Amino acid sequence: MQRLLFLCGCLWAGLFVVSGCSSENSPPPKVTTTETAGSSNPESKPTDDVELALNWLPEAEHGGFYTADVHGLFAERQLRVKIVPGGPGVPVIQNVASGKVTFGVTNADQVLLQRAQEADVVAVFAPIQQSPRCIMVHKKSGITKFDDLKDMTLAINVNQTFLGYMKKKLPLTNVQIVPYAGSVAPFLENDRFGQQAYSFSEPFLAEEKGSDPLNLMVSDLGFNPYTSVLITRAEVIEKQPELVRRMVDACRLGWRKYLDEPEKTNEHIHSLNAEMGLEILAFGTRTLKPLCETGLTAPDRLGEMTAERWSTLTEQLVEGGALKAGAVDPAKAFDRSF
Repeated sequence: MQRLLFLCGCLWAGLFVVSGCSSENSPPPKVTTTETAGSSNPESKPTDDVELALNWLPEAEHGGFYTADVHGLFAERQLRVKIVPGGPGVPVIQNVASGKVTFGVTNADQVLLQRAQEADVVAVFAPIQQSPRCIMVHKKSGITKFDDLKDMTLAINVNQTFLGYMKKKLPLTNVQIVPYAGSVAPFLENDRFGQQAYSFSEPFLAEEKGSDPLNLMVSDLGFNPYTSVLITRAEVIEKQPELVRRMVDACRLGWRKYLDEPEKTNEHIHSLNAEMGLEILAFGTRTLKPLCETGLTAPDRLGEMTAERWSTLTEQLVEGGALKAGAVDPAKAFDRSF
């Protein structure tokens, strides 16, 4: 579902769409502006139309962005944001890099991988500080730590960057790696079966079906990419910094409100994605809150990023074989000025 918010009380003289292209010599992108005509309010400001492309179907991991929409935080900052749901195979980063959309949501490791492929995208806001990525195992298996992963099957997609890192750090003795099927069904059938998961999603489903999941957080191994990162193009940052500033400001406030008062937003997410019931969304919000807040230098610094984290992640991707040494300058992958 794509949702548009309109400001009332004035006539609109024109509508222009944010656009851009991948060529270095192309003109800067135009922001959609709606000028007022005949308005009785002399302080009326233009409204900018932008698109925000998600990296998956609407879920709790996108809650703060939807909150900024549902509670009018975008509109208060003269932004009319169309949130575009993602799904399997949707090239969010490429769409942002080409100018098809102005903003997107992805994870920090993917920003670095795509920058190595000359996608000039930049992270400007990182709401989920601690990665929710985990390996879900059975409590009855006796596995309590990563070193216990042996004599079993692990379902992990081969393109997951954390897999290469795990192989470097763990013996994984007699562990068979199989593709992740996108379901907890195989997990339910075998006590010696583990799988990739997000801590606020698959474990809830497994427990709901009578299983006994235990989460081994990949961040405990030291691999901890920022998650649900807001990205845009370097050209947009250079040419339209105030647009980016307003977008980041609305998203930060949206995430703060979502973590504290998620109910209305969760109802909206459920209306967009019926598979996300209100119970799992409430569980997701409770699980997300510490992931968003742990490690912040101050409570009001929600979404902050550090050069050290980006440099460490780059080194880990090189160590795990996902990146070649020197392929990416991590300092250019993010901008914390907003």
